[in-house]
Amino acid sequence: MPLLDSLISPISHIIDKVVPDPDARDRAKLELLRLENSQEIEKLQASLSAVVAEAGSTDPWTSRARPSFLYVMYAMILWALPMGLIGAFSPSTAQAIATGMTAYLRGIPEPLYALFGTGYLGYSAMRQWGKAKGSDR
Repeated sequence: MPLLDSLISPISHIIDKVVPDPDARDRAKLELLRLENSQEIEKLQASLSAVVAEAGSTDPWTSRARPSFLYVMYAMILWALPMGLIGAFSPSTAQAIATGMTAYLRGIPEPLYALFGTGYLGYSAMRQWGKAKGSDR
């Protein structure tokens, strides 16, 4: 289980940085160790192996699909900056743009938002795994 060993360490380091309470941190690490022997880790390993295979693909469309999707989502989020400037100078124009964008975003199916979240988490986990393994340099 080399993938599992390389996942436990980065997750443990993330817990150290994110959880300020020492008791909660110890409980989280203990739960992580319990998961090590459960089927949840096997499921996680199976799902991450698909991400690893995709990232290592020689096909540029496959290996760049997840990061490209994230860039598009980042661009949509960053659109809030110019909208703030438009709102400062013309609140009615900003309101009309916001109404149109809200209608557009509500038209996007919920599974696509779930796909974004899954892709973001998978991409982040694989980047961390690659850094821990030393292959991501």
